[in-house]
Amino acid sequence: QEQLVESGGGLVQAGGSLRLSCAASGRTFKLYTMGWFRQAPGKEREFVAQITRSDGNIYYADSVKGRFTISRDNSKNTVYLQMNSLKPEDTAVYYCAARIGAGSRMKDDYDYWGRGTQVTVSS
Repeated sequence: QEQLVESGGGLVQAGGSLRLSCAASGRTFKLYTMGWFRQAPGKEREFVAQITRSDGNIYYADSVKGRFTISRDNSKNTVYLQMNSLKPEDTAVYYCAARIGAGSRMKDDYDYWGRGTQVTVSS
């Protein structure tokens, strides 16, 4: 069982930056594909970014491409999401997720989820 805990959310002005972290508790973190998703009020949870266990495949949603960067440190069992040039439409609860296997943009493919961290971008 993998436990994921997100941190780093907060309130920021448009154009600002935040770095989210997701710490995993298990011993098999390096085997997981890690993903970030987000959910705004009244909307479906949507894919943001993913990174496979080998860093060989990194994908972003078109809406964040060029602004967000996903990375991982397997020695620290942690995945990061650096968010720059934030926009009000980036406001959402951000969730970290893990899955064994190849990368996926589908939330139903992920096996473990954190509880989320709120990101609010003011205009």
